[in-house]
Amino acid sequence: MMGSCPCFGLWSWKTKGKTVKAQEEQNKNRKSLDVSETSSGLGPEENPTESDSSHKAQIFTFRELATATKNFRDETFIGQGGFGTVYKGTIGKINQVVAVKRLDTTGVQGEKEFLVEVLMLSLLRHSNLVNMIGYCAEGDQRLLVYEYMALGSLESHLHDVSPDEEPLDWNTRMMIAFGAAKGLNYLHHEAKPSVIYRDLKSSDILLDEGFHPKLSDFGLAKFGPTGEQSYVATRVMGTQGYCAPEYATSGKLTMSI
Repeated sequence: MMGSCPCFGLWSWKTKGKTVKAQEEQNKNRKSLDVSETSSGLGPEENPTESDSSHKAQIFTFRELATATKNFRDETFIGQGGFGTVYKGTIGKINQVVAVKRLDTTGVQGEKEFLVEVLMLSLLRHSNLVNMIGYCAEGDQRLLVYEYMALGSLESHLHDVSPDEEPLDWNTRMMIAFGAAKGLNYLHHEAKPSVIYRDLKSSDILLDEGFHPKLSDFGLAKFGPTGEQSYVATRVMGTQGYCAPEYATSGKLTMSI
């Protein structure tokens, strides 16, 4: 179970040599993304912005998030991955410590994953899913703002333990596994419509105080089959070694995968 836990897909990006003011001027020349407009392309059954239970995400300006992260300085850096970079910050107007994920928008896939994550986390609410506070879609900037998870990822506690540190005891490991399973159960059986996570691994399980686990990174998530459908056909995405072999060979997602 622990080996197949979620992964935290981040992104690679730097702002060396660019002031916030210069970036804002550049943003003015580009049309900002209206998430509510783009959601219409998902189809009625996949449009969380129309759900009564949806969570209203806050919209932040680029300047607000640059200020929160000290202009994305190295000292605020948390992690990096295939689609962008995550920074720790403090947003004064809500007096909250946050994690700011800045997307690499050089490719179409990055833009798509940003939209999917905003829509998914606006709809989904559970104690074992990371809470998205808001986002920024100003000009060509795409940033996501999450609650800050103080203990980092499960992956770091499993694979980056220094010689003088004690590894996680088995009771804690089982508690984390149980919490992650509760999050998946919610996605599969309680969320309306159901959601298939697609990329479950330890780097995507984040830990709050007391090692409370939350699933993160919903950029590859897909809505499950509806009506009489038994599967969703899609291009195979995810991390090698964590992808269900049935899905990898057929491209068909079912609620049992």
